[in-house]
Amino acid sequence: MADTAPTKTVVDGQLKTSRLDRVNPFRVMTVMHRAAELEAEGRRIIHMEVGEPDFITAQPIRNAAKAALDAGHTQYTAAPGISRLRAELARYYSKRYGVEVTPERVLITPGASAGLMLLAHLLIEPGDEILLADPAYPCVRNFIHLVSGVPRLIPVTVAENYQPTLPQLQGAAGTSAKGVWLASPSNPTGTVLNRHRLTEICQWASAEGLHVLVDEIYHGLHYVDDLPSVLEIQSDAFVVNSFSKYFGMTGWRLGWIVVPDTHIEKANILAQNLYISAPSIAQHAALAAFTDESMAIFEERRLAFRERRDYLCQELSKLGFRLPNQVEGAFYIYADISHLSDDAEAFCRTLLEEQGVAITPGTDFGENNSERFVRIAFTTSMEDLQEGIARLKAALKS
Repeated sequence: MADTAPTKTVVDGQLKTSRLDRVNPFRVMTVMHRAAELEAEGRRIIHMEVGEPDFITAQPIRNAAKAALDAGHTQYTAAPGISRLRAELARYYSKRYGVEVTPERVLITPGASAGLMLLAHLLIEPGDEILLADPAYPCVRNFIHLVSGVPRLIPVTVAENYQPTLPQLQGAAGTSAKGVWLASPSNPTGTVLNRHRLTEICQWASAEGLHVLVDEIYHGLHYVDDLPSVLEIQSDAFVVNSFSKYFGMTGWRLGWIVVPDTHIEKANILAQNLYISAPSIAQHAALAAFTDESMAIFEERRLAFRERRDYLCQELSKLGFRLPNQVEGAFYIYADISHLSDDAEAFCRTLLEEQGVAITPGTDFGENNSERFVRIAFTTSMEDLQEGIARLKAALKS
């Protein structure tokens, strides 16, 4: 699972590295591939590596998809999405967060990944620096590389609740800094930016002329009383979100972004060019996500994830894993294994091959002592989590 060595060429007497060679492998996908190979050989694998809820998409959404098929909604939609879904999301922001967002500011995307890709093209010029936490979701820094931007990684630890502080951002921001990209709740750490810290970061960024983008993909899957949207604090911030996690629609490839009024026209042009439109059936199906029936299902599932979190944190602590102070959202635990191994990739590989437990090495998420960490997902059943803990015990004994 080692990175490919960058290709270097000489231009005007200086070594240059291809932007494509700065893009790191997505290691969790490598783990998933190997796990699938072992399953094909007849092994039973406990999947604690992938950020995908094990619950199938809620019945009201599936019913809406069938109705959309029968109604013939199988063609392209407008690039920013169907108007009904954009309006539904605008109402969602009003109801859930108390903020007014016009439907025109909402663009439906083929998953959050396409939203991040669009925003990278929209906001970054070659050489622009974007301030990011380390660890963070790996594709973010890769999208920045692909538009010839520079991800400026800010090491965060359990002492900062794995979220950047204002002094850290101030110290990292040079003359080429153009934006601050945050995630709350965070993948891989499951931590959130509280309202006070998010407010002071937004105020500083605004004063410095930096844009703010917040990944809110795990909103809804949180276990704290207050999880603000950045739009409550800064109306012209950028937001990326998804129907994959809280709404349980991973395979439907559907997400959305919110942009300020000043960026609507350019965002629409990029959507037209980058992907034409999000999947039509998925958009019509997602309309049912906002019904009372669907919301009740999502809440039941959130409580199930919280129960799994409590169990896994307790059992991992007993086994000696060093955990964050609190897993506040998402469905991941970012565990320090430095007293067990100094090579997270080897640790994960051995655990998978010998015990049939798939987890993700911390090297997927950054450079900040990442070889000392693993990410463990509680996206599988309680029965499988219990089996996974039993296998972990066996692995540590051996």
